[in-house]
Amino acid sequence: MITLVATVKVKEGKMDEAVKALKEIVPKIKEAEPGCLVYIPHTVRGQDNTIIFYEKYRDKEALKVHSGNIPKSLEKLLPLLEPGMDVKTCYEII
Repeated sequence: MITLVATVKVKEGKMDEAVKALKEIVPKIKEAEPGCLVYIPHTVRGQDNTIIFYEKYRDKEALKVHSGNIPKSLEKLLPLLEPGMDVKTCYEII
């Protein structure tokens, strides 16, 4: 299993729109990508413009599928974000 922890910054004043977009996007990702086992966006207390995604994928192929879908699946969210994304790829020990 592969886990991703991705941090994005939302443009000033766009958090409500970002949250609304994610409420539409997340169920579609879960439905369209069976290899995506967990896909949970989080807001961060004290950081009004930060969203952290916690994601788990069955294997490298599932992650590849998700990565290829990002432009389409996140098309409503991407314009609301600042450039850049901090992504950490994690592999389970146990």
